[in-house]
Amino acid sequence: MSTATTQTRAQAYAALGDPSRLTIIDLLADGDLASSELATRLDLPSNLIAHHLQVLEHAGLIQRRRSEGDGRRAYVQRTPACNRLLGAFPLARPRRVAFVCSQNSARSQLAEAYWRTVSDIPVASAGTHPARRVHPRAIAVGRAHGLDLSAARPKLVDEVLTEAELVIAVCDRAYEDLPTAAAHWAVPDPALADTNSAFEAAFTDITTRIDHLTTRFEGEPT
Repeated sequence: MSTATTQTRAQAYAALGDPSRLTIIDLLADGDLASSELATRLDLPSNLIAHHLQVLEHAGLIQRRRSEGDGRRAYVQRTPACNRLLGAFPLARPRRVAFVCSQNSARSQLAEAYWRTVSDIPVASAGTHPARRVHPRAIAVGRAHGLDLSAARPKLVDEVLTEAELVIAVCDRAYEDLPTAAAHWAVPDPALADTNSAFEAAFTDITTRIDHLTTRFEGEPT
């Protein structure tokens, strides 16, 4: 093991020696949160949360990204290095999972299609403001990874959600519009760049998170 790796791990463990910072990392295991949400959940003032986040960021355990919806807000997320180092607590197995984004034309459709290949838990997807069709680049990226989205159609959340599923918002706008979402994955909208690489990056982000999530379920559906 290299000295650099040892020093990095030591810095990470030192940052996690504070109970509040460890709690922040535990909360982020379920999804991305704004600093104000973390302050509310920990019942801490904003200046203290800012300090804890600065320490965690310096240790390479978190990263921040500006919301694509409410630009005044930034979301905090665990880094891949943090996930490799710490893992996450088990979760009760849900009866159903639903992925939601604003238009249900790319991210949530890719998430639904990939989920079906790695889990037997029923899954659906929907949008808060559905588009007229699934984005052609999403179909192409899905096809490149063995997923067939050719027959997929965007759907409205009101037509899909039953209140009996684990709802995961895979975009900022949907999360900010849908207070019932149980988790938030701040996946950048690939349609803004409208390039194959942007859609591929979104697919990688989503599938990495899904692979991590599916390892956490245990027990019977709740």
